[in-house]
Amino acid sequence: MSERMSNPSSSPGTVDTGAWDGLGDKKDAFLETKSATNPARRIGTPEDIAQAVLFALTNTFMTGVSLAVDGGQPLV
Repeated sequence: MSERMSNPSSSPGTVDTGAWDGLGDKKDAFLETKSATNPARRIGTPEDIAQAVLFALTNTFMTGVSLAVDGGQPLV
């Protein structure tokens, strides 16, 4: 088989994007609370997700994987 098959997906945790802007004045408090309860002790960034997806796309031995990019949140 000469063609490489790669179907990675990402399963991000809480990421600081404009999606949270609808919380208005409560956004910062929400993100601080999520950060405090996350094992990584921070909220993800779009760059965190991009780095994980880039890794999956450029790894020639990885196929069909879903990457949890969530700072360990399910461990809590």
